[in-house]
Amino acid sequence: MTSLEERNKIIFLIKEAVDSGARRSKACAVIDLPERTLQRWEKSEKGDLRHLTKNVPANKITTEEKNEILDICCLPEYKDLSPNVIVPILAEKGRYIASESTMYRLLRIEKMLAHRSECDPKQKRSKPGELKATGPDQVWSWDITYLLSEIKGKYYYLYMFEDIWSRAIRGWEIFEEESAEHAASLMNRICMKNNVREISLHSDNGSPMKGATMLATLQRLGVMPSFSRPHVSDDNPYSESLFKTLKYRPGYPKFFNSLEEAKEWVALFVMWYNNEHRHSSIKFVTPMQRHTREDIKILKRRHETYTKAQKKNPARWSGATRNWNHIQEVTLNPDSLQDRLKKVS
Repeated sequence: MTSLEERNKIIFLIKEAVDSGARRSKACAVIDLPERTLQRWEKSEKGDLRHLTKNVPANKITTEEKNEILDICCLPEYKDLSPNVIVPILAEKGRYIASESTMYRLLRIEKMLAHRSECDPKQKRSKPGELKATGPDQVWSWDITYLLSEIKGKYYYLYMFEDIWSRAIRGWEIFEEESAEHAASLMNRICMKNNVREISLHSDNGSPMKGATMLATLQRLGVMPSFSRPHVSDDNPYSESLFKTLKYRPGYPKFFNSLEEAKEWVALFVMWYNNEHRHSSIKFVTPMQRHTREDIKILKRRHETYTKAQKKNPARWSGATRNWNHIQEVTLNPDSLQDRLKKVS
């Protein structure tokens, strides 16, 4: 490979030889340089363009310029703005330091695009505490999901509350916007309808979940709130799983023509889910069978059926029969072994 400095030196020496009367081809042959390569060097303003040849771009920003860009992006007045906004503001002040694309590239390389860690370090978020349910209406999970409308960019918002022990949907409603007021009103109606108080309620970290109206309602009802970490969907797995079941249900429409149509479809889904859907996580009984504890008798009958089948033809059974034991306890966000050891100590 030939650096830009070496290339310029070679061009100068050959030009000097030609001016002294030497033939151009002979001068190139002496230093074992193809004449066409010399022609390419002379014509190109970028120097040697051969494969793997590295040339320093003339417009490359310097280290000082890079540091200046990062420092400006981290200033208090700019740290929460994107480069698309920073550049015009600087231009208004008669200052240009770099293009938007250059700013984006540098911030991406420094891992400061989503958050300016140089200015305001990320806060460490603790995992939500463990919640255990040994029966129905002890721990609920809730969330909001978007339902597409026929108008692009417009959505209907489905609020849905689920009992994590039985997987039964305890209440739902669809609104045309997200708000803590809607969530509080719905939670109050559900608790009154089901005569439920003093439970734990887990949700995501969104504004409808943590709004003042919602938190005040939960306090009045004696409900203990629990929240996921920001952008960590695994902290609220029951609601995520429920919404996946809803949106993968056969017949789920591409969009809803009206709010009434959306409510009608979800009502039929809830009826099917609670009373017909055989849930794999609760031994393939329906959520309402488990919620009313009817599943205890159902699982007992299944165990008796398997026991009889094993006695009738033991050669077909290499070990114990299928486990049809009733699930006694369900845990949301279980503590790690390290967390358990800390509690013991």
